[in-house]
Amino acid sequence: MSVDTIVPLDHRAALAQTQATFLALLRHVEPTARVPGCPDWDAAHLTAHLTGVHRWAAAMSRTAPGTDDVPDDADPPVARDAAQEYRAAAADLLAVLDEDPDRPCRTLTGAGRRRDWARRQLHETLVHTWDLADAGGLPRWGPPEVVADAVEEVLDTLHPRQVRLGRTPGPDVSVELLGSRRWVLGDGPPVAAVAGADADLLRLLWRRSDLSGAGLVVTGDAARATELLAGRLTP
Repeated sequence: MSVDTIVPLDHRAALAQTQATFLALLRHVEPTARVPGCPDWDAAHLTAHLTGVHRWAAAMSRTAPGTDDVPDDADPPVARDAAQEYRAAAADLLAVLDEDPDRPCRTLTGAGRRRDWARRQLHETLVHTWDLADAGGLPRWGPPEVVADAVEEVLDTLHPRQVRLGRTPGPDVSVELLGSRRWVLGDGPPVAAVAGADADLLRLLWRRSDLSGAGLVVTGDAARATELLAGRLTP
């Protein structure tokens, strides 16, 4: 297939598929199972968090640009039937995205359109689906094009936003990420390169692993790379 005929990623369809995977995993993971990527949470708390994130995203997609009243993003309490609560929140998010995908709304980076939330929620759901799989000792699942796009989002949206909000210092160096594509994290001269599968790079960016993780090959100044990657690159 030539570059000219590559079909753009359908974020909304991929979001629905990833939500379904999260729900399927819930049937096989005990609510009290600890989540390795989020040590303070068990699977029930992870589910409550993603439920709250979906509800917040749905509320944000209903909020007009420029509105000062921002929806509350606090996690809800753990529900007695966490799966049912998540199913309802997931369905509501999809419904609002389908109402009018091009309707202007608030996004993480300011004014945007409802369809922008499909991409943000897809990647959030993917990472937490992996968290849930890890909690249950189950295989991680993720279409290659979605995983690559999730890596891209950290670099084009999430990390710049964290810097802008003062949650992490603006880097004066950069690290090359070499997977199915070549990405660059940070500004300034490159100090190191990290090569590996896109899934391993994504886990690294979301602080689910570190440079010693299996499958990653580091060249250059590993200490400077570790310093950059230790920042809050994602929300």
